[in-house]
Amino acid sequence: MTTVTGPDNTAADSVLLSGSEQLSLATRLTLSLLAAGCLIVAGVLQLFRPEQHEVAELVAGVAAFLVAVPALQAAWRSLRQPGLHGIVDQLIALALLGAWASGNLVTAALLPLIMTLGHILEERSLLGSQEAIRALSRLTQTKARRLVNEGIQEVSAQALRVGDRIEARAGDLIPADGIVESGESSVDIASITGESVPVEVQPGSEVLNGTINLDGHLVVRITRVGAQTTLGRVVALLRDAEQAKPPITRLLERYANRYLVLILLLAAGTWFVSGNTAVMLAVLVASCPAALVLAAPATSIAGISVASRHGILVKGAAFLETLATVDAVAFDKTGTVTIGQLRLVEARPEAGVPLTELIEVAGNLGAASSHPVSRALAHLVKDQDRLALTDIQETRGLGVVARHGNEVIALGRSALFEQLGIAISPPPSHDGPTAGVSRGERFLGWVLLADEPRPHAREAVADLARLGLRRQILITGDRSAAARRVAELLDIGEVHAELLPEQKMRTIFAEVASGHRPLVVGDGINDALALKAGAVGIAMGGQGTDVALASADLVLMTNDLRRLGTCIRLSRRCRRTIYTNVTIGLVWTLAIVVCAVTGVLGALAAALLQNLSSLIVMFNAGRLLKFQELLP
Repeated sequence: MTTVTGPDNTAADSVLLSGSEQLSLATRLTLSLLAAGCLIVAGVLQLFRPEQHEVAELVAGVAAFLVAVPALQAAWRSLRQPGLHGIVDQLIALALLGAWASGNLVTAALLPLIMTLGHILEERSLLGSQEAIRALSRLTQTKARRLVNEGIQEVSAQALRVGDRIEARAGDLIPADGIVESGESSVDIASITGESVPVEVQPGSEVLNGTINLDGHLVVRITRVGAQTTLGRVVALLRDAEQAKPPITRLLERYANRYLVLILLLAAGTWFVSGNTAVMLAVLVASCPAALVLAAPATSIAGISVASRHGILVKGAAFLETLATVDAVAFDKTGTVTIGQLRLVEARPEAGVPLTELIEVAGNLGAASSHPVSRALAHLVKDQDRLALTDIQETRGLGVVARHGNEVIALGRSALFEQLGIAISPPPSHDGPTAGVSRGERFLGWVLLADEPRPHAREAVADLARLGLRRQILITGDRSAAARRVAELLDIGEVHAELLPEQKMRTIFAEVASGHRPLVVGDGINDALALKAGAVGIAMGGQGTDVALASADLVLMTNDLRRLGTCIRLSRRCRRTIYTNVTIGLVWTLAIVVCAVTGVLGALAAALLQNLSSLIVMFNAGRLLKFQELLP
């Protein structure tokens, strides 16, 4: 066996921060520790060697200088790249300069030290979602057994190309998306869809990168590699979502500069009235909106992480917050609320004809046909039970005829049997395709096919209604009769059928114009415009097209529609948490500012209380991580 080892990036990818971020964090920590050591030395000298007061002041000055460097650098960067977090850096820098000017070197050292430690805690609290993304990324950096003429090559997943054939043994991680060529097994798909129940795969089944082959031996032909795999798209979407700013953060940033001017005026007024520099410094520190900075981002990142654990990809924090406000839902039909494939829904044998005979002949002719309606019957007969057919002839628009032994068997429309001279019963009334079956001169009966609703689709629709989305419509390009049949089965009140993509979009615009905020759910290219037109668009990622996935705001990696209710409940929980955190941040900051202005709190106490408020906000956001909805 030939072994080829590809590049192993596991070590690099296990690092959560970039090189520059690591250097910055290490520098801040080192300077903070050195400053803390200097302050301890200064305190010991003041306490036990009062005569060494000048030396103690010098040591405290060294400590203040050490922590001043990163604090002033952060403030300078925030001037060039304004943001809500930059307001904190600028206020701390101003307080630091004020302490230096007033000769209070101990305060000048302690203020940046306390706030730096607070920043480090904040950054560490946000690394959880980054670790989840890195963990998913590491799933793409496994090894693969590629089948070649010489035998088996062990290569890195990055070395695989479309068309390669790989071997997956029990316990192996599937290294890329592909189609099973041979073998049967159970595959754990929890890493992609969040579902704990393994799925059974066989020849023709699709397997996804990042899933685990549990118990069988599979040969898989690769169809997508790298960033084009389902897992690669998941990681990319999560990274984009993590970097997106929540709407409330953008709102706060809009008024950040005005807030800074207000605080500077308040601090100057306090100093003018009291003549006390310490009170002015306390006002500057108390005004640092540390908790407000974290209120929305910490909650949004926690919500995005929880969503991905449930097989829901959120492209940005804004969409998760907007989803909480929707009050209507528009479903595409084919492939969204239905399976997207024709299935036998009823077989009607003629009097005296066994049902098994009708199904046997229909299944064999379906397997011999290339027409999608006929092919929908192929699964009715197992490969080992197939009849030996000869002289197979398929007539476009009529059906398929073949010979079994001395008998002619046929499957098709009424006109086919007229040509064959076979008397038939009247075709049954049915909204979907209908086909007749004959054997020899005898008509066996009718088989009725339809695109059936997905399992649990009715349950999902009812769940959305209970959540307040009582305005429910079905929009489809399919025939009106077929659409109404599905709508009745799912208890969807309104149907818009036979629509082109642009007409679907106009239908959604009409809902918006009437005052609704519609959630749009679809899976195909013809749904892309409608997905963009709604307040929020959700694509069925399990089998949705790339265009639909790109147009949607959220993606369901599983085709279980019950996850729509999970999306709504999670988004509303996120919105409540964000508003709670913002309220905590505003009230807490206002209270500390009032206490600082009245002289109740000093600068150091204000700094400690601001860090405490940050921890409270992060703890409240972290409670979202307990959100869990298991589907039966």
